Amino acid sequence: MDDHVKSLRPNMDMTRRGFVSAAVLATGYALAVSPAEATAIATDTSGLSAGVVMIPVDGGTAMPAYAAMPATKGPFPTVLVVQEIFGVHEHIRDICRRLAKLGYLAIAPELYFRQGDPSVIPAIPTILSSIVSKVPDVQVLSDLDFCAAWVAGNGGDPARLGITGFCWGGRVAWLYAAHNPNLKAAVAWYGKLTGDVSAMTPKHPVDVAAELKAPVLGLYGGADQGIPQDTVEKMRSAVKLARVPVEIKVYPDVSHAFHADYRPSYREAPARDGWGRLQAWLKDNL
Repeated sequence: MDDHVKSLRPNMDMTRRGFVSAAVLATGYALAVSPAEATAIATDTSGLSAGVVMIPVDGGTAMPAYAAMPATKGPFPTVLVVQEIFGVHEHIRDICRRLAKLGYLAIAPELYFRQGDPSVIPAIPTILSSIVSKVPDVQVLSDLDFCAAWVAGNGGDPARLGITGFCWGGRVAWLYAAHNPNLKAAVAWYGKLTGDVSAMTPKHPVDVAAELKAPVLGLYGGADQGIPQDTVEKMRSAVKLARVPVEIKVYPDVSHAFHADYRPSYREAPARDGWGRLQAWLKDNL
């Protein structure tokens, strides 16, 4: 059994908060990106309370999520961690533990739980067509609201709420910053800024730039073939209408997923710089 699950057993306070078996979330790395590269960072749970929780959502159902926080008494500033297309696999759980080591309650909800489990699908195109394309933005934003409500009674400080997201989750971080008036900070890692409009995706970050309610830091690669630089520049122009601070950092000659330390796309220098910028952004705004 994973060490992060073992660590919960003697902690009755965490049990009362509703931590459950890790079986409701995938273990290890998603099949489509396994095996992990040697550069994959592994953060332990020393000094933390961490594990799987179930978040009540609409319809009388519950959404699994991975949460990590300091083992000391809260409430703690909270960061919602939004997954890549691969779901809440080991990399996203490790991000939560890294944030918990910094003093945050970090929680990553499994936002595809109604549509399927991407961790067991070996091909990225299949994940996109069979799961991701069926997840409506309105559902995602609502589920994040339920997550924010849950942390308020489970060790988090509702007055200090932030969000960060990667790839698919980076786009969501922008959208959530325009959605939740109680959000205090957002950090979007290489999230798409434009795209086709549909019933599932009625708006994109560039469309809600003027509606941003929290300061946003965007981190992008200058050689990202999936996010052309002209769309980044379009976003730079659009956020001039925002009433909150927005900063967009582009790392030249860096491709997509440069922070994903478990993948060949990882680039240590920009990843470390981006993580430092994330820390400063959260510290200044939460």
